[in-house]
Amino acid sequence: MDQDEALISELKEKARILRAHVLRMTHAAGSGHPGGSLSATDIIATLYFSVLRVDPENPRWPDRDRFILSKGHACPVLYAALAERGFFPVSELLTLRKLNSSLQGHPELGTTPGVEACAGAEGQGLSIAIGLALASRLDGKTHRIYVMIGDGENDVGQTWEAAMGASHFRLDHITAIIDRNEIQQEGRTEEIMTLEPLSEKWQSFGWNVLEIDGHDIGAILEALSAAREVREKPTVIIAHTVKGKGVSYMENVVRFHGTAPTDEELKTALEELGEAP
Repeated sequence: MDQDEALISELKEKARILRAHVLRMTHAAGSGHPGGSLSATDIIATLYFSVLRVDPENPRWPDRDRFILSKGHACPVLYAALAERGFFPVSELLTLRKLNSSLQGHPELGTTPGVEACAGAEGQGLSIAIGLALASRLDGKTHRIYVMIGDGENDVGQTWEAAMGASHFRLDHITAIIDRNEIQQEGRTEEIMTLEPLSEKWQSFGWNVLEIDGHDIGAILEALSAAREVREKPTVIIAHTVKGKGVSYMENVVRFHGTAPTDEELKTALEELGEAP
């Protein structure tokens, strides 16, 4: 096995572990958003265990890369990655959504180590990324800013205002990743608000656009590497994913956008992932 194959194998295993955490967390809470967490898992695993320059011992390290989860309802997978990366104990994951827990139902800046921005109201993450990118330019810093956007957030006008601003300011150290699972809270994206042709829309706003299979670890690594080489314009990666990826009965099912697994569903899901119940 060569080095690239070894890395991909390692990241697949990390993604499997994160998926199991997401299921246990949302089951313990009796609420939460497993579907969009599972669709984003391969991307989050790749970022936190291969790409992002971060220091769990010093979460506010000035030269760290920043990751913003604009689709904040998918925070279970972010919390799982932060815990596995060492920002806080894995044992805290089962406190998700509990009173006085540092792991609330949407990310809170200052509450959870490693969280870079509050999220919940849709469509704000890219605007925050622009602020961070402009500040880093003024400070002469070279770190990168990554932001994950839910495809339903493309319904929101603020997303497009931010897209226009990022290209205007030539913020080539921003990489946006759209989790294109084609399902949002109330149904399928194309029934609620037609997004296609999505690639052409982002291109028309002055972005470098890449499209990938968002569950292909090799493709994710290649796209993130390619984005680092682009100059004078930001990059958006449209990652085609499956809502509820990895759990057969959750895949492409709208209700699992915001429905936690039952006892029996958890048992079945963990068995599919090769985990003990």
